[in-house]
Amino acid sequence: MAAESNLKNMALCLTLVCLFCSAVLAAVYVVTKDPIERANANILKESIGLVLPPGGDLSEERPLEVGGLPSVYYVSSSAGTPAAYAIQSSTVGFSGPLTLMVGITADGKIYNTSVLSHSETPGLGAKCATDEPFMTQFEGFDPAEKILAVKKDGGDLDAITASTITSRAYALAIQNALAAFQTIKGE
Repeated sequence: MAAESNLKNMALCLTLVCLFCSAVLAAVYVVTKDPIERANANILKESIGLVLPPGGDLSEERPLEVGGLPSVYYVSSSAGTPAAYAIQSSTVGFSGPLTLMVGITADGKIYNTSVLSHSETPGLGAKCATDEPFMTQFEGFDPAEKILAVKKDGGDLDAITASTITSRAYALAIQNALAAFQTIKGE
């Protein structure tokens, strides 16, 4: 004998399905929360290691405002003297947020950069995290001697092919980190 199809039975059935789906989603969240947090912490730790010169003592995370957004930075010290800074910087790329870790030496040169997260178009803007020629042009970049902008805008940087907006966003994130570095040095 089949249940009668009426509004009460349909609402009850829909409610039960929604409760079941909510319980499944909650269980997945609980199971995956800690592994995701550990993976993000490992990405951050690896990124800091990539953008700072080897050696030195790393400080704890310190709060900072970068480009008008709350952020953090780390100081690498040698014999008690700051040698380099790892500054997290975010900006908006073509498809959404682009977050970098920017390593800056005490003399204001960019040591290296690393992409923490992005939502750029796969195969185009996403190359900001994998395109070696694009990424390596920032190593040792001295903003006192070169212009931190893509060549299309009169700067010294080669843009990713077909991804000028992402390349501009990458450069802006670095400029914001450099501005934050000046604030830190002034303290």
